[in-house]
Amino acid sequence: MIPEPRETGFVPFRGHQTWFRVTGGERPALPPLVVLHGGPGALHDYTLRFAGLASPERAVIHYDQLGCGKSTHLRDAPAEFWSVQLFLDELDAVLAHLGIAGGYHLLGQSWGGMLGAEHAIRRPAGLRGLVIANSPPSMELWVREANRLRSKLPEDVQAALLKHEAAGTTSDPEYEAATQAFYARHVCRVQPVPPEVAASFAGIAADPTVYHTMNGPSEFHCIGSLKTWNIIDQLKHIRADTLLISGRHDEATPTVVRPFAERIPRNRWVIFENSSHMPHVEETAACLATIRTFLESHDA
Repeated sequence: MIPEPRETGFVPFRGHQTWFRVTGGERPALPPLVVLHGGPGALHDYTLRFAGLASPERAVIHYDQLGCGKSTHLRDAPAEFWSVQLFLDELDAVLAHLGIAGGYHLLGQSWGGMLGAEHAIRRPAGLRGLVIANSPPSMELWVREANRLRSKLPEDVQAALLKHEAAGTTSDPEYEAATQAFYARHVCRVQPVPPEVAASFAGIAADPTVYHTMNGPSEFHCIGSLKTWNIIDQLKHIRADTLLISGRHDEATPTVVRPFAERIPRNRWVIFENSSHMPHVEETAACLATIRTFLESHDA
């Protein structure tokens, strides 16, 4: 289901190494698609089904953002090191290293969509089309909706979450088990989760530096540096045609996604009825077909 890469390698970045993989593009005739994974710090693995969009004419490029996966890990970096600007600069370095800054599509999932929107606000000349998948334009809005969904969990699950958040013991197995009840409803409804999704979760567990610093211990307890992040008022500056994707059961609820639809000048919004936060995993064929049609209509 997941095609093998044509090429893998490393991009030098600020004295560190950013790992990448390229699928397809043996006879490049169409703009490549660059995929931005979520987290922050979740590894690229869970987004690998997007490699199904590759063809001999179109490359699909994945990479592990700094601090996770096969890229350089920096467990001792100070909290201020991890910033949105760092990851914007890393994206620019990847585009330049691969020689594609003059023409490319960008797909960001969850945190990757936040990063993609930040990139698009700057109006890069080579951006042909933007896909924002399951992402918020405001973390305060995200947290408010996530906690509304959380309030519908069984009472014993809610009690376990509250107990450990108040005590600061969010690494306790009881807390982690309670978060899984939320994730099974609103993050990935395919249970057990597929191997590539499990690999990304395991990657965060093995090195949670970036996730804990920028987000927090869970999807709904966001106490990291992104907790006040908000670009709603800047969305009007995005000039790239944009495809918005979300799931009917998504933690990125319609309330979360709606500012994108209302503020980005040229966009289309598709909600996948049988998905939560990962339509590319939960409704793979329909999701990839929707994205493929969008890319083909914006290749010129």
